[in-house]
Amino acid sequence: MDEWWLVFVPDPERWGPLPEAGVLGVRDLPAALDAVGLRPGDPVFVRPDFVLDAELLQFALSPDFRDLKRESRRNYATDIRLLLSWLWRRGVPWRTATIADLRAYKEFRVDSPLNPQRIGGTKWNREAAALTQLYKWAKVSPLPVDVGRRADRSASARSSRVSWLTPRTWGLWQDLGLRGLGRDGAPLPGWDGRTELRNTAFVGLTLSSGLRRQEAGAMLTFELPTRPLRSGRYCRGQVASALSRSKRDRTYYTSIESVRQLGAYSESERAWAIQRAQAEGRYEKLSLMRLVTDVTLGPVPVVHWVERDGTAGRRELSLLDWRERQWLFVEGPHGPEPAWLWLSEQGMPMLPDRWNTVFWQANQRCEEALLTPEEREVPRPLRYGGRSRMRRRIPRVTPWRSTCWSC
Repeated sequence: MDEWWLVFVPDPERWGPLPEAGVLGVRDLPAALDAVGLRPGDPVFVRPDFVLDAELLQFALSPDFRDLKRESRRNYATDIRLLLSWLWRRGVPWRTATIADLRAYKEFRVDSPLNPQRIGGTKWNREAAALTQLYKWAKVSPLPVDVGRRADRSASARSSRVSWLTPRTWGLWQDLGLRGLGRDGAPLPGWDGRTELRNTAFVGLTLSSGLRRQEAGAMLTFELPTRPLRSGRYCRGQVASALSRSKRDRTYYTSIESVRQLGAYSESERAWAIQRAQAEGRYEKLSLMRLVTDVTLGPVPVVHWVERDGTAGRRELSLLDWRERQWLFVEGPHGPEPAWLWLSEQGMPMLPDRWNTVFWQANQRCEEALLTPEEREVPRPLRYGGRSRMRRRIPRVTPWRSTCWSC
């Protein structure tokens, strides 16, 4: 074994049943982690010889690392693990790595033909930022890598390219990728469309409102915009500060048509998913459920709930992040049901990052419908880099970022 292991502390509801005898001699593992100071999402580094690295554990608990957003902490830890494994194979402890070691690592990651999974300059710069933070925390001098040094950054880094689509191309992408229609407008063979309304409603909302994936993806049912403006064409909604990138409440506007799509989804696909989940007892098996008892109105709405054990809780709506929101349930006509708007087929909250898979699959359907078998054999970098005709035919889209209706 020459790979470092990286384990992330799970959220409370994702522990699942633990053996009565405990794990590795620890009877109550969640309580033990809490006593150490580890929180959900924190990384734990384990050496290839299955020894937990205590120094890297202290790094994960340090304020500099803890101040990062959870997704950033996950990305940084993943980048650090790659370096740890690379150094381990060469017999170099990570603390004693030199500038020459890190320059060799950069060359391997970015330029070496011996590396079949080379990365671009932008990705390397992010890795360099993670490694710089580690070595600064460890007070290694001189720093073996410093993202502030020009030699440690990649000269080939470039900002992401955004594609602007015409309404016709955008409509083609929705028909082929989300609605399962062929080029002739007829349903494709084998298309079941079980989540068609959900996916098209999400795209309609983000397209109309300009909401980001997490802002729209973590919306609760009682946050839906319902009151139209005086013109009657748009509704006004509020983005919670805990979901926005600026960490401030923000007003957004969305079209009446997108609100109608949300209503159609809620009354059909969403309702069916909840009925199946209730019939199978999925919600009863959840270890963490907060049943909403009241949502106060006013300038600062507050959500009140009660836990399974009867403990009452409350929190400002704008301060609830997406992890807390997935625990909220409301009393429906046939029992508790999620307050989370977007549900999977199993009736469980569909977390914001799962939308990446939905749109990746949509892009795949576009390829299958628009490319011949011979064209699909062409490697993707060549397909989109050097064949402009083919590039125009296949929209590869991230819906909440890359559409321009003025084109």
